[in-house]
Amino acid sequence: MILTDELCDKLCAAAREKSKEIGIDISFAISDENGLPRAYRRYGDALVLSITLVPGKAYTAAVTQCKTKDVAAAAAEGASLMAIQINDPRITLVAGGYPLFVNGKIAGGIGVGGGSEEQDCEIAEYVVSVFNKLSC
Repeated sequence: MILTDELCDKLCAAAREKSKEIGIDISFAISDENGLPRAYRRYGDALVLSITLVPGKAYTAAVTQCKTKDVAAAAAEGASLMAIQINDPRITLVAGGYPLFVNGKIAGGIGVGGGSEEQDCEIAEYVVSVFNKLSC
């Protein structure tokens, strides 16, 4: 297992660190390569909606092996994955979910929520960079 408890704790700390730097409260989730939950944190007064969204973002990123923003584009009417969320209601089409890869193989996914789309993605990209440094 790549996403050990210790690594998950470090990724949660990285998400919290970046959210404090930006000045927002967030919810943060990590799933394994199958989309199953590994960790969840709600920091401060993160938006209540983020409580349900971020685990879905982590799940979606892991099982599709794509950023949720890209899945949303592919799920648009007439696109290649149109209505994917109807077949799997756990699929979340909200930006802020990012896959985690090690040597080109899916290791899991993360979900960030509580800020704007740009803020959520900035935090997620930071956490992915920390993961890449720690998992090599």
